[in-house]
Amino acid sequence: MWNERYQGEEYLFGTEPANFLLRAAPWLKAGESVLCIADGEGRNSVWLAGQGLRVTAFDPAPNAVAKARRLAGARGVAVDFHIDDLEGWDWSAAHDVVAGIFIQFVGPEERAVLFRRIDGALRPGGLLLLHGYAPRQVEYGTGGPPYRENMYTLDLLHQAFAGYEMLRAEDFDAEVSEGTGHSGRSALIDFIARKPESPARAG
Repeated sequence: MWNERYQGEEYLFGTEPANFLLRAAPWLKAGESVLCIADGEGRNSVWLAGQGLRVTAFDPAPNAVAKARRLAGARGVAVDFHIDDLEGWDWSAAHDVVAGIFIQFVGPEERAVLFRRIDGALRPGGLLLLHGYAPRQVEYGTGGPPYRENMYTLDLLHQAFAGYEMLRAEDFDAEVSEGTGHSGRSALIDFIARKPESPARAG
C-alpha cells in the first residue's frame, strides 16, 4: 500500500522537515548518529543530515527511498538509506538519537515491541524523538490512520519509557501543512526524552 502511495513525483508529506524537528533542534548535536525509523520520502532524515548529524534511515517502500535519495542529492547531504521494515531491520547498533516521526501504522502489541527495540537502539544517555498523533486525531481526519488505538497519549509514552529524563512532553492542537498527507488542524504529541546513563532498560 505504502509503495503505491509513494509512486509519482509528488512528495506526499512535502520536502520540509516536520516542525517537531525544529522544536527538537536545541537538543541535537552535529556529529551524533541518528536512526530514522520508517523515514518515508526522506524529509526528516535529509534535514537532520543538513544539521551535521550522521543519519541512517530505513523504510519498506522502494518508491519512498528512491525519492529520499533524490532529495538528499538535491540538498547535497549524505544519508545512509536502506529499504527495510520493522521486522527486517537490524536493531543491534546503538545510536545517539532515535527518531520516530508519524510511525503510528502499528497497533498496540506491535508498538510495545517497537518501543522495546527503540530503547535497545539508543545508547545510554541517547536522545529519543517521538512525534505523532493523539487519539482525537481520528475525529479531525487530517492525517494518520483511522485507529484511535494506534495513537499516542502522554501517559502511554511515560510508561513505555519510564526512567527516561523528560525534555519535552506536550499534547496540543496545531495547524499542519506537510504535503497532502498531513494538512489541517491536527492533534499532536511531542515526546523528547533522554535515556538514562544506566544500562537498565526502560519500561
